[in-house]
Amino acid sequence: MKRQIVLDTETTGLNPRLGNRVIEIGCVELVDRKLTGNNFHRYINPERESEEGALAVHGLTTEFLSDKPIFAQVADDFLEFVRDAELVIHNAPFDMGFLNAEFDRLGLSKLDDYVAAVVDTLVQAKELHPGKRNSLDALCDRYEISNAHRKLHGALLDAELLADVFLAMSRGQNSFSIEIEDEPVHAAVEMIELTEQDYDVIVVFAENGEKQAHEGLLTDINKATQGACLWQLEADAGRLNS
Repeated sequence: MKRQIVLDTETTGLNPRLGNRVIEIGCVELVDRKLTGNNFHRYINPERESEEGALAVHGLTTEFLSDKPIFAQVADDFLEFVRDAELVIHNAPFDMGFLNAEFDRLGLSKLDDYVAAVVDTLVQAKELHPGKRNSLDALCDRYEISNAHRKLHGALLDAELLADVFLAMSRGQNSFSIEIEDEPVHAAVEMIELTEQDYDVIVVFAENGEKQAHEGLLTDINKATQGACLWQLEADAGRLNS
């Protein structure tokens, strides 16, 4: 069983070194690439004001957050939820930097020490779509995931959207669905013997540009499936045997 936690945070600003704090954590659980509905969501009192630019993004006012627990009061529950899981984060250094700063204030080890691994979907997206916009909104558009209800950034909403994007982006060969019928369909087939004189064989060879495009597609699928692309393996074997 593989357990992954898709995580997002909202903060009072852009830099934890300047005293900015975490104000919201949203986590969505995946088990064996399936959404479980077992999510984690907390608003947090940062004990300071949000910067104007950050407030315009998330809309979480000081008044709204004033009666929420401080980070120290949610840290244990958060760690219990993510412990030993693989974290999936878009632009992971940002969120990890803020969470590690919060842990440091409490005398705790870095978050990396409590989880199995961290996957950065921004890095993945840049590898799959070089030279293109790879924000969460752009990826939602690219993979046809509706984000029409996203007026402001919210940690749980963004984590839910990112979970859908991550599953679509890392689907790889699973996207080529082959339907198998429960019962075999038998059809009457009339066998006709043909000789070489009955037909002409026309062979059309791929041009260099088509070969390069095909190899590029195999490379993308191989990355998305972490080296499990059968077509790529067969192509590599063919080159070795030639």
